[in-house]
Amino acid sequence: MQTVFSVRTSGPGLHEFTAEVARFVRDSGLREGLLTLFVQHTSCSLLVQENADPGVQRDLQEFFRRLVPSSDDASMRWLTHTTEGPDDMPAHIKAALTAVSLSIPVTDGRPALGTWQGIYLFEHRDRGHTRRVVGQLSG
Repeated sequence: MQTVFSVRTSGPGLHEFTAEVARFVRDSGLREGLLTLFVQHTSCSLLVQENADPGVQRDLQEFFRRLVPSSDDASMRWLTHTTEGPDDMPAHIKAALTAVSLSIPVTDGRPALGTWQGIYLFEHRDRGHTRRVVGQLSG
């Protein structure tokens, strides 16, 4: 069984879509199996992360901003792919450092996430986008 999640972002940061994924798994009727998620873009990524304290999300965003600054930062003058704006190539680098797919076990008809875990699309571009995430269930 397969679906496509449409995740609207409002700019850089973590955008949770755990509820939509859980609904897909529940509606499938699958009790045990494997859920695979794959993002169809090169300037964002996927991750499972804490969903209780928003400070975790802010700190992750700030860490990646410091790790890979905008291409107009003096430390990034070496970049050659700059025609799509100062946030584009840094977004590709951030996506290369993180995951573009996730595998999550399905147990008792639900994604087998821990108590404080959520599924996030990590937007690395400065403006909002609508991102496509393919979800595949097997079992």
